[in-house]
Amino acid sequence: MSGVWEVGVVGVGEFGVGDVVVRRAVGRDGRGLTRLVRGSRAYEGKYAAMVEGYRVGADYIEAHRVFVAVEGGSPAGGGSRGEQGEAGRVLGFYALVVEAGELDLMFVADRAQGRGIGRMLVEHMKGEARRLGMERVRVVSHPPAEGFYRSVGARQVGVVWANPPVVKWDRPEFEIVTAGSA
Repeated sequence: MSGVWEVGVVGVGEFGVGDVVVRRAVGRDGRGLTRLVRGSRAYEGKYAAMVEGYRVGADYIEAHRVFVAVEGGSPAGGGSRGEQGEAGRVLGFYALVVEAGELDLMFVADRAQGRGIGRMLVEHMKGEARRLGMERVRVVSHPPAEGFYRSVGARQVGVVWANPPVVKWDRPEFEIVTAGSA
């Protein structure tokens, strides 16, 4: 099935043993993805202003290449409340803005951190970008995620300077090369 990438995940702690499926997001996923963004511990404290009022709506999902990693669900979709159900439990998502050649959003649920979901999403994103003819993907990283992007092979190419009042800190700019990736 096009747009679906399946990986067996073994020993995923509280999630048990099962399959994780990366599928294309649909409009009805927006509410759950918005909750995932706003509830992320990575955006607490001084970073809270970045996601306050942020919304991942059906319009955004339809305009961009948004994919979700779900556990225990079917690739067909059907909601993403973060609860176990027909569509599975949402573990994370990413949004690729093709026109800009940029990874706009990537979040992994706090409860799924450290379980390889982020790496899986990056690999899926690289494959999707390659399929679309993109040789590189730009990433403007949230500062606490800098180590993660370096660990998946991203190369720092610059800095995006602070832009108050919302973004009050400099952010590392990375490039992820898609050619030759698995």
